[in-house]
Amino acid sequence: MSIKSLIRTIPDYPKKGIMFRDITTLFADAEGLREVVDSLAGEFQDQNIDVIAGIEARGFIVGPAVALALGVGFVPIRKKGKLPAKTISVEYDLEYGSDIVEIHLDAIKPGQRVLILDDLIATGGTALAAIELVKKAGGIPVCCGFIIDLPDLGGADRIRAAGIPVFNLVEFEGD
Repeated sequence: MSIKSLIRTIPDYPKKGIMFRDITTLFADAEGLREVVDSLAGEFQDQNIDVIAGIEARGFIVGPAVALALGVGFVPIRKKGKLPAKTISVEYDLEYGSDIVEIHLDAIKPGQRVLILDDLIATGGTALAAIELVKKAGGIPVCCGFIIDLPDLGGADRIRAAGIPVFNLVEFEGD
């Protein structure tokens, strides 16, 4: 069974016209979850990754598993106000308004090679903010990895235009 076939599509969620790609069904399948982790870890095993940064919230599911497979640490990229120690932050624009992502000030050491992981790349705003955050901490963003790319929304292209490679396991046309 393919990874793509294990991802449930929910029409008109969270609003009309959106085709929501639900990975909970993929994560509930042990073989599917193993395939995701093995595929991501395999892609990056020879890239000298020092740490994985996972974007809240579903990057917290896949990120630590891939970090374990690669034998590296994990850094959570959180929304503002969720981390207890001193943080650094980056504000970024959303479709309506803005948001802020943060990491602990000491989470990434200068010069560390960082793999940024999340479940899905759509417009790329959060991933670009994560890249900026890694750079602000002194890290080197090596690549952004995703389970799903929605190429029609252009996020992966925006990341590539910023000079960061993108890897994904599956694509879904449309939004």
